[in-house]
Amino acid sequence: MLENMMDLVSLLRMKKVKVREIPKWGVYLRKQWEDSFVNHLNDKEKKSIFLHDYGYLWHVFSYERRKYLKEQEADTAFNKEQKQFCYVFYQHLDDVYILENASYLTAEDFVNEEDVYVVDKEFNWTYVRTHETGWCGPYFSRKDKTN
Repeated sequence: MLENMMDLVSLLRMKKVKVREIPKWGVYLRKQWEDSFVNHLNDKEKKSIFLHDYGYLWHVFSYERRKYLKEQEADTAFNKEQKQFCYVFYQHLDDVYILENASYLTAEDFVNEEDVYVVDKEFNWTYVRTHETGWCGPYFSRKDKTN
């Protein structure tokens, strides 16, 4: 996976995206993602969808516990989104990428990534590519009052 991350960084830099790597922020951003996109579930519900303990945050989508777009619709929604500033982080890694000047960022850029989360600066929307893409995901969702 580390090799894929380096390929992603190279690809983004070729697109003139400013990429900053921030070590050890993964824990913080995964928690913020959960607070933004899974805050409507209580601890028992989170446990029932295996959100923690070797589970995945994206289970909120695969277990149908939040509104989302998937597959090509997710890619299209992500591609249309304004992306000046984004965070990119992974389920199982603690390194985070801060992307600036990311307007040309597309779903295709993440085709070789697994369990990667992309969010805007305010966590208003998210794009997720899973290790089970094709069966589960990719997903796109917006933070809103009705989940």
